[in-house]
Amino acid sequence: MAMTKSQVQSALAGKLGIPKKQAVQFLEELAALACREAQNACVVPGLGKLVLVQRVARVGRNPTTGAAIQIPAKQVVKFRVAKAAKEAILG
Repeated sequence: MAMTKSQVQSALAGKLGIPKKQAVQFLEELAALACREAQNACVVPGLGKLVLVQRVARVGRNPTTGAAIQIPAKQVVKFRVAKAAKEAILG
């Protein structure tokens, strides 16, 4: 089961020996920084990188009718997991 936001904040506060308010503020600032810097590839050391990727226009299929539809080009945000994190998680 995934940790809730409150559980993450409590775990951070306990591990670092700081008040929960500071842990909350740290997480909010980290999220704000990542959102601001995503256009330039925001790196979270040891965890990964947020990058902005341009998808090209393409032709797709409507799964119900099978008709061809045009899918427009767009920008998407992707998270690339760091090699160290991937190895730690997958073993």
